[in-house]
Amino acid sequence: MTDVSMTEPLPSYLSLTSEGVTVTLGHKVNFGGVLLDRLTMRAPSVKDVLAAKAASAGDYEKMEMHMFCSLLEATEQEILSLKYKDYKRLSAGYFRLVEEDDV
Repeated sequence: MTDVSMTEPLPSYLSLTSEGVTVTLGHKVNFGGVLLDRLTMRAPSVKDVLAAKAASAGDYEKMEMHMFCSLLEATEQEILSLKYKDYKRLSAGYFRLVEEDDV
């Protein structure tokens, strides 16, 4: 995952709510036949985390991929089509969803 400091201001490419995060992409991507410049990731539930852990058999990268697919309602191929910079933006958004910002 991306290292993100919670003491720094929210990056301009992230829009955070209690329900999820919208990530503005640097490059448009085709998800479900639709060309997008933003992706919205819902906040994970405990069930999402447990399912991703079970599906990954201890492999952190696989767990992250399963989690992103579930939270974005996307396929693995769609996630893999992202530019790495945009994948890191998703990681930063996910980190903001699951970490306490007042610690």
